[in-house]
Amino acid sequence: QVQLVESGGGLVQPGGSLRLSCAASGFILDDYNIAWFRRGSGEGREGVAYISRTDGSTYYADSVKGRFTISGNFGNNNMNTVYLQMSSLKPEDTAVYYCALSPYGSELDDVAGYDYWGQGTQVTVSS
Repeated sequence: QVQLVESGGGLVQPGGSLRLSCAASGFILDDYNIAWFRRGSGEGREGVAYISRTDGSTYYADSVKGRFTISGNFGNNNMNTVYLQMSSLKPEDTAVYYCALSPYGSELDDVAGYDYWGQGTQVTVSS
C-alpha cells in the first residue's frame, strides 16, 4: 500500500526558511514523479514543484521559482524521501502543503495523474 507522509510544517516569519519532508513507501516503481501541492485558505490547489524519479529533473511553479528547491533521496523503491526547501518565505506561501505521487510522470497541471496523496502539513508565514 502506497503511503506518503509529510512533515516539517510550522510557523515561520516572513523571509524565513523551512524544509518539508515527504516519506514515500509501499510501492515498486521505476518511473514516477513526486510533487508538492498547496492549498491556501479559501483558495484552490496549486502545484508547487515536482521531481522525476526517472531522471531527477525538476520543475517549479513561477510563484516559487528561485525560492523553493525540491530534492529527492531515492535510495530504493520501498522507501524514498522528497524534500522541499523553502526560503524567502512570504505570507502568501501560507497553506497546507501536500506531497503526491504520479505513476505516469504527470506535470503539475495534471492533478488527476497524481494517484496518491499525503495528509498534508500546515505552513504559516506570519510575523
